[in-house]
Amino acid sequence: MDNDFYNIGEAASASGISAKMIRHYEKVELLPAASRTISGYRTYNPRDVHMLRFIKHSRDLGFSIKQIAALLSLWRDKNRSSREVKSLAIKHIEVLDQKIKELNAMKSELSHLVKCCHGDERPDCPILDELAIDEI
Repeated sequence: MDNDFYNIGEAASASGISAKMIRHYEKVELLPAASRTISGYRTYNPRDVHMLRFIKHSRDLGFSIKQIAALLSLWRDKNRSSREVKSLAIKHIEVLDQKIKELNAMKSELSHLVKCCHGDERPDCPILDELAIDEI
Protein backbone atom coordinates (compact mmCIF):
# COMPACT_ATOMS: atom_id res chain seq x y z
CA MET A 1 0.00 0.00 0.00
CA ASP A 2 1.40 3.36 -1.00
CA ASN A 3 -0.09 6.73 0.08
CA ASP A 4 -3.25 5.02 1.37
CA PHE A 5 -4.02 3.62 -2.06
CA TYR A 6 -4.10 -0.03 -2.99
CA ASN A 7 -3.53 -1.64 -6.35
CA ILE A 8 -5.98 -4.41 -7.22
CA GLY A 9 -3.75 -7.15 -5.80
CA GLU A 10 -3.35 -5.31 -2.51
CA ALA A 11 -7.08 -4.56 -2.36
CA ALA A 12 -7.77 -8.24 -3.03
CA SER A 13 -5.40 -9.31 -0.27
CA ALA A 14 -6.74 -6.73 2.20
CA SER A 15 -10.38 -7.62 1.54
CA GLY A 16 -10.19 -11.36 0.97
CA ILE A 17 -11.84 -10.99 -2.44
CA SER A 18 -10.03 -12.08 -5.60
CA ALA A 19 -9.00 -9.49 -8.16
CA LYS A 20 -11.31 -11.20 -10.66
CA MET A 21 -14.29 -10.75 -8.31
CA ILE A 22 -13.35 -7.13 -7.63
CA ARG A 23 -13.48 -6.47 -11.38
CA HIS A 24 -16.82 -8.32 -11.53
CA TYR A 25 -18.26 -6.23 -8.67
CA GLU A 26 -17.21 -3.09 -10.56
CA LYS A 27 -18.80 -4.41 -13.76
CA VAL A 28 -22.14 -5.10 -12.05
CA GLU A 29 -21.84 -1.71 -10.31
CA LEU A 30 -21.81 -3.12 -6.80
CA LEU A 31 -18.54 -1.30 -6.34
CA PRO A 32 -17.86 2.09 -7.96
CA ALA A 33 -15.39 2.03 -10.82
CA ALA A 34 -11.87 2.25 -9.48
CA SER A 35 -9.70 5.27 -9.97
CA ARG A 36 -6.92 4.72 -12.46
CA THR A 37 -3.27 5.63 -12.50
CA ILE A 38 -1.83 7.44 -15.51
CA SER A 39 -0.76 4.05 -16.84
CA GLY A 40 -4.31 2.69 -16.44
CA TYR A 41 -3.93 0.53 -13.32
CA ARG A 42 -6.83 0.43 -10.89
CA THR A 43 -6.34 2.04 -7.49
CA TYR A 44 -8.49 1.68 -4.41
CA ASN A 45 -8.67 3.81 -1.30
CA PRO A 46 -9.31 2.54 2.26
CA ARG A 47 -13.06 3.21 1.91
CA ASP A 48 -13.15 1.02 -1.20
CA VAL A 49 -11.41 -1.77 0.70
CA HIS A 50 -13.85 -1.34 3.59
CA MET A 51 -16.71 -1.65 1.09
CA LEU A 52 -15.11 -4.80 -0.35
CA ARG A 53 -14.95 -6.30 3.15
CA PHE A 54 -18.64 -5.41 3.61
CA ILE A 55 -19.41 -7.16 0.32
CA LYS A 56 -17.35 -10.21 1.29
CA HIS A 57 -19.04 -10.54 4.67
CA SER A 58 -22.43 -10.16 2.99
CA ARG A 59 -21.54 -12.85 0.44
CA ASP A 60 -20.30 -15.11 3.25
CA LEU A 61 -23.79 -14.79 4.77
CA GLY A 62 -25.32 -15.83 1.44
CA PHE A 63 -26.77 -12.52 0.33
CA SER A 64 -27.24 -12.13 -3.43
CA ILE A 65 -25.66 -9.34 -5.47
CA LYS A 66 -29.05 -7.59 -5.60
CA GLN A 67 -29.46 -7.87 -1.83
CA ILE A 68 -25.92 -6.61 -1.25
CA ALA A 69 -26.63 -3.60 -3.47
CA ALA A 70 -29.65 -2.84 -1.28
CA LEU A 71 -27.59 -3.34 1.90
CA LEU A 72 -24.84 -1.07 0.60
CA SER A 73 -27.40 1.58 -0.24
CA LEU A 74 -28.86 1.34 3.25
CA TRP A 75 -25.39 1.36 4.80
CA ARG A 76 -24.51 4.59 2.99
CA ASP A 77 -27.83 6.24 3.91
CA LYS A 78 -27.40 7.65 7.40
CA ASN A 79 -31.13 8.54 7.45
CA ARG A 80 -32.23 4.96 6.87
CA SER A 81 -34.45 3.13 9.30
CA SER A 82 -33.13 -0.07 10.77
CA ARG A 83 -36.56 -1.53 9.97
CA GLU A 84 -35.57 -1.74 6.29
CA VAL A 85 -32.34 -3.54 7.09
CA LYS A 86 -34.04 -5.95 9.47
CA SER A 87 -36.76 -6.70 6.91
CA LEU A 88 -34.17 -7.57 4.28
CA ALA A 89 -32.34 -9.81 6.76
CA ILE A 90 -35.55 -11.55 7.84
CA LYS A 91 -36.45 -12.30 4.21
CA HIS A 92 -32.97 -13.73 3.72
CA ILE A 93 -33.34 -15.94 6.81
CA GLU A 94 -36.59 -17.29 5.34
CA VAL A 95 -34.75 -18.19 2.12
CA LEU A 96 -31.95 -19.82 4.12
CA ASP A 97 -34.50 -21.82 6.16
CA GLN A 98 -36.03 -23.12 2.92
CA LYS A 99 -32.59 -24.07 1.57
CA ILE A 100 -31.81 -25.86 4.85
CA LYS A 101 -35.04 -27.85 4.54
CA GLU A 102 -34.15 -28.80 0.97
CA LEU A 103 -30.61 -29.79 1.93
CA ASN A 104 -31.85 -31.86 4.87
CA ALA A 105 -34.29 -33.67 2.57
CA MET A 106 -31.47 -34.41 0.10
CA LYS A 107 -29.23 -35.63 2.91
CA SER A 108 -31.96 -37.85 4.31
CA GLU A 109 -32.68 -39.45 0.94
CA LEU A 110 -29.01 -39.98 0.16
CA SER A 111 -28.34 -41.38 3.65
CA HIS A 112 -31.16 -43.89 3.13
CA LEU A 113 -29.72 -44.92 -0.24
CA VAL A 114 -26.23 -45.30 1.21
CA LYS A 115 -27.60 -47.59 3.95
CA CYS A 116 -29.31 -49.70 1.28
CA CYS A 117 -26.15 -50.10 -0.78
CA HIS A 118 -23.95 -53.07 0.11
CA GLY A 119 -20.82 -51.31 -1.13
CA ASP A 120 -19.21 -54.57 -2.09
CA GLU A 121 -18.08 -56.27 -5.30
CA ARG A 122 -21.64 -56.89 -6.52
CA PRO A 123 -22.90 -54.67 -9.36
CA ASP A 124 -26.28 -54.06 -7.67
CA CYS A 125 -26.44 -50.50 -6.42
CA PRO A 126 -29.63 -48.88 -5.09
CA ILE A 127 -28.00 -45.45 -5.34
CA LEU A 128 -27.56 -45.77 -9.11
CA ASP A 129 -30.98 -47.43 -9.45
CA GLU A 130 -32.64 -44.48 -7.73
CA LEU A 131 -30.72 -41.93 -9.81
CA ALA A 132 -31.80 -43.77 -12.98
CA ILE A 133 -35.53 -43.54 -12.21
CA ASP A 134 -37.21 -41.53 -14.92
CA GLU A 135 -39.89 -39.42 -13.13
CA ILE A 136 -40.38 -36.42 -15.35
